[in-house]
Amino acid sequence: MSERTSAAASPGRPARGRRRPVRLRTILLTAVGWMVGLLFVLPYLQMFLTSLKSPADLTHSPGTYVPSHWQWSNYADVWKGTGVGQALGVSLEVAVASTLVTLLCALPAAYYTARNRFRGRGAFLLLVLVTQMFAPTALVIGIYREMVALNLTDTLLALILVNAAFNLPFCVWILHGYFSSIPRELEEAAFLDGAGRMGALTRVTLPISMPGVVTAVVYTFIAAWNEFIVALTVAVSPDRKPLTVVAPSFVTQYQAHWQFLFATSVIAIVPVVILFVVIERYLVGGLTAGSVK
Repeated sequence: MSERTSAAASPGRPARGRRRPVRLRTILLTAVGWMVGLLFVLPYLQMFLTSLKSPADLTHSPGTYVPSHWQWSNYADVWKGTGVGQALGVSLEVAVASTLVTLLCALPAAYYTARNRFRGRGAFLLLVLVTQMFAPTALVIGIYREMVALNLTDTLLALILVNAAFNLPFCVWILHGYFSSIPRELEEAAFLDGAGRMGALTRVTLPISMPGVVTAVVYTFIAAWNEFIVALTVAVSPDRKPLTVVAPSFVTQYQAHWQFLFATSVIAIVPVVILFVVIERYLVGGLTAGSVK
């Protein structure tokens, strides 16, 4: 018994109930992580504090960070009297519709190119990648002329189609990579169990490739949510302008309502944060779903 006790209490093995000492490296990495996180949060905190300032604070003491008078009414004023609420609805409609259209087109295209070998497949994928080099700013004149020819100027359908077209190549490319990494044997096993092509796609392939689908959703939604140039060119009526076009109107050459601009910016962040909260569990769950029967 004494030998066992001495072996258990040997220096190489920590005794039960005794906490391991915290390493200096762990403390430093934790501190650096908190500092980096704080650096990312500080601009948003400053934006939120500025949105609660009064015009007097912005005029007489612009260098102060904390407002002397917390003016929560800025959010009510910017929501009711400036059309931000309507612009938020337009942005949501355009972003959600663009994401759905992009996924409906990208999923079958990526799945077909990943599962079938055909002549010109490499050239097609290269062409898809090359289209990402063209920015909407360089093509805005051609886009506007095309919308005039199709009689789609000053319509939400024009914004939806343009955003979907610009985000489609990236979604096809990233989904093609995910579908190609999934073994064909999983789908063949589903075929033996009586599932068809669509059943194997929805029950096996899509659950495994859920991280890629979520990535495509996030990329498309944020790109459509932040789009500015095409919306500024195509949308003319106030009830068809998204939030990205309405927000800069608070700061002009003759007046600057910084509190309304920052309040609008805070409002614009909320839908994106909600999106990440909703889809985060799908992103994590899709890493292992579908591969085990």
